[in-house]
Amino acid sequence: MAESNRPSPADPDAANCRAVSPAAVKRRAQQSPGPRHKYQSPALGHCFKKVTLTKPTFCHSCSDFVWGLIGFLCEVCNFMCHEKCLKTLRAVCTCMAPSQVQVPVAHCFSPAGQKKRFCCVCRKQTEGSTALRCEVCELHVHADCAAFSCADCRCCHLDRNLQQDTFHHHWREGNPVSAARCEVCRRSCGSSEVLSGLRCEWCGITSHAACYHRVPPECVLGRLRSMLLHPTCIRLNSRNFSKMHCYRITESCNQDLDNTDEADPPAAAAAARDLQPAAPESGKQVIKVFDGDDAVKRGFFRLVPTCRGLKNEEVEAALRAFYLPDEPQHFELEDLGGLQRHHSDDFLNRNAVAPDNRPSPKEGGDTKLLRAKPRRDDVIKVHAAWTRSGAASVAVSETSTAASVLSEVLLQLDRQEEDASNFSLQEVYMSSKQVQRQTLSPQEKIVDKLQEIRKLSLRQMNQTRFYVVENRDPAVQVSLLIAGLPPLLTKEEYTRLMEQHLDFKSHLVTFTHFYDAQGAVALQISCFSEAERIYMLAKDTSISNKTLTSLVIPEIQHQKLGDEVCPLLVIVNPKSGGLKGRELLHSFRKLLNPHQVFDITNGGPLAGLHTFREVPRFRVLVCGGDGTIGWVLGVLETIRHKLVCREPPIGIVPLGTGNDLARILRWGPGYSGEDPHHILASVDEADEVQMDRWTILLDAQDISEDGKDNGFLEPPKIVQMNNYFGLGIDAELSLDFHLAREDEPDKFTSRFHNKGVYVKVGLQKISHSRSLHKELQLQVDTQEVPLPNIEGLIFLNIPSWGSGADLWGSEADGRFSRPRIDDGLLEVVGVTGVVHMGQVQSGLRSGIRIAQGSYVRLTVSKPIPVQVDGEPWIQAPGHIIISAAGPKVRMLRKSKLKQKKSPASRDGRSESPSSRDGGH
Repeated sequence: MAESNRPSPADPDAANCRAVSPAAVKRRAQQSPGPRHKYQSPALGHCFKKVTLTKPTFCHSCSDFVWGLIGFLCEVCNFMCHEKCLKTLRAVCTCMAPSQVQVPVAHCFSPAGQKKRFCCVCRKQTEGSTALRCEVCELHVHADCAAFSCADCRCCHLDRNLQQDTFHHHWREGNPVSAARCEVCRRSCGSSEVLSGLRCEWCGITSHAACYHRVPPECVLGRLRSMLLHPTCIRLNSRNFSKMHCYRITESCNQDLDNTDEADPPAAAAAARDLQPAAPESGKQVIKVFDGDDAVKRGFFRLVPTCRGLKNEEVEAALRAFYLPDEPQHFELEDLGGLQRHHSDDFLNRNAVAPDNRPSPKEGGDTKLLRAKPRRDDVIKVHAAWTRSGAASVAVSETSTAASVLSEVLLQLDRQEEDASNFSLQEVYMSSKQVQRQTLSPQEKIVDKLQEIRKLSLRQMNQTRFYVVENRDPAVQVSLLIAGLPPLLTKEEYTRLMEQHLDFKSHLVTFTHFYDAQGAVALQISCFSEAERIYMLAKDTSISNKTLTSLVIPEIQHQKLGDEVCPLLVIVNPKSGGLKGRELLHSFRKLLNPHQVFDITNGGPLAGLHTFREVPRFRVLVCGGDGTIGWVLGVLETIRHKLVCREPPIGIVPLGTGNDLARILRWGPGYSGEDPHHILASVDEADEVQMDRWTILLDAQDISEDGKDNGFLEPPKIVQMNNYFGLGIDAELSLDFHLAREDEPDKFTSRFHNKGVYVKVGLQKISHSRSLHKELQLQVDTQEVPLPNIEGLIFLNIPSWGSGADLWGSEADGRFSRPRIDDGLLEVVGVTGVVHMGQVQSGLRSGIRIAQGSYVRLTVSKPIPVQVDGEPWIQAPGHIIISAAGPKVRMLRKSKLKQKKSPASRDGRSESPSSRDGGH
């Protein structure tokens, strides 16, 4: 960031960072036009004033209550503290936040919902639909404050631009859990009343702002380190791909946020919200201020309250409004011309942001443009891209070029012996939404460049810094996964199809994997511009009336994973469990590396499994219902031969209605708001068990009454079964429920409502009668089995059916062995009707035990409703064969032992950021 006569960035090792002495304050007050005494904190950027408190107030530094009537409030960022805390203050002002960025990483903003949080820019409570949150870190802002936040998100991978030498804590101020305790002094540092306390977004430890500098800087990733993908193990050449693309975050949740910087009515509304009504005789006025030509063009302004006739105070107030740390004598306010004024007033009229009982800028206020005065010389700070701490301050004049600055920087960094032509000077704009990099030409005049940026936007100047980078030309390798293609084609057909629709350059694109069962291909592209073109074109391309899905795939450098690390692949269905799936997706992205968390609606399970294809050992956590789990298991079965770890253990977070598989693996009947951090800890401690899977062959034939085949009806179909397979009344109820959900899907977002609809459907079938035993012929392990008079026939692989009912029963029976999920046997059970099913659900009866075996053959003489793991349809007459489906799958069963608590969890450090909201 360029610096000229401004406070230097906060030094965490500086002693006490005290406010200026009272004598200095007195001298400053004599020179300043303002009537109030101000307590400057130059290194931190704060501008404190003594205020009289009229309501209960808490200190933002120590989080304690401010006793008495006197507090100290920063006029820039609204930081409030005790007088005693001024002496040990270390929290920087919002205007200095860009100077604290270690590695610039953009945020991924989405609507934040209604939870109580505090804005990390203005420190006030977020409220309503205008609040935003980052999908990757714990940043919460008002929509109008997002433009003033900088690119200080977590660095979750390495790329070719900026490298890390060591892995440090990534501190985020505010919004920790209320029970959080300081890692240093062990006192409470969380607060539900103000933005206070710091939390590392990797390991989860918390600290006071005055204590965190005493924490060792290197981060060890905390309780979840054994399942977390370390950022240094992930490489992604992203360049112009946004973070939303890199983390595969669906753009639907972000489509309304793309223009928050443009004609931003909330900005003026928020500024007006903070203004106090002033009487006409008080001499106060409200002016509308733009910070550059770009702001005038887009209508982005701030409302600034000032006193009439005090030019210096107007400039100082405008700098505060835009969170700029510079000295006011280097700036001036210019009146805008008629054209610009008319243009800006149109925005004000259209958006109706002028508050009642206050003079609107159109009627009585002025419209001004904040400009930096021309400078013949300046001072810039140039950072070294190869280390965190290396930086050099260089004085520049009108004759200074990028080449001369580069030579001076290399001299200060003790690399003067190296050839300067091997380095470049890079300008980096650290916008909160996208980090933009531009390499300066050696002849470019630095002072002219600074003046150009300041004229465009002073806010952009504050968020711009310079780097010296080594000129390297590593091989570009961008991996894309294109899904949504027609399945079961040959490699040649997929290649022709892609060339036809995407028209790519064959010498730059290599096909690395073909997934014909899923209709997907993986590409490796050796040119950034070609990769970006293919990515965007694929998202707008439809084949066979189906839109393609395009995903950026990171490279996991598995050789860097430690022996004790078994990373967790998280696959979440955000449509399951109402909004709980989406909230879990958000929480897991924050607790883990977002590169290991996948949205199943964006590319299916294949995206995550393809990303982990070379990891020698990993686990999978599936968040969804039984149908989602079956989907993941099915895809895993078809591509396991392409994975290094062919049988990863699978855990479950139950988000569906029945959740039968989750019940018998002890994950519970359904997710009810548990802390996501505790869920991950339970997965880490879970036991591995084996589970059978079954293949069902449905061969539809025209079957005569004597059981003979009379002809072909439809092609054979093969499905996989994990839980149970039902025919008759059980499947008929599932089919009616399924049709009702398809008619009105918006109503089926509650587990309680779903069960109510199921009961209603069952009552409508209570008088239904169907002699199923006359329509079926059953053969188990080569033996014909006579069927009793039943209405439904069910084949069980697990001892849970219909939302937890024990259909087989627990009574001992000498004819059959005790059912287990890994015994290689199916239990065959019958039910006599809806009443019998209700009695089983209530625990009054069990089903009719018919048989137990490892091979089943059914002959169906009439069309009949069937269902596999809750997915129903009408099956034509023919043969149905059930047999074991290859190797058993490895599942994770929640341990019965009480979860082990690390010291961190006992102190509340391991709590997730969302735990105080019940996991939301």
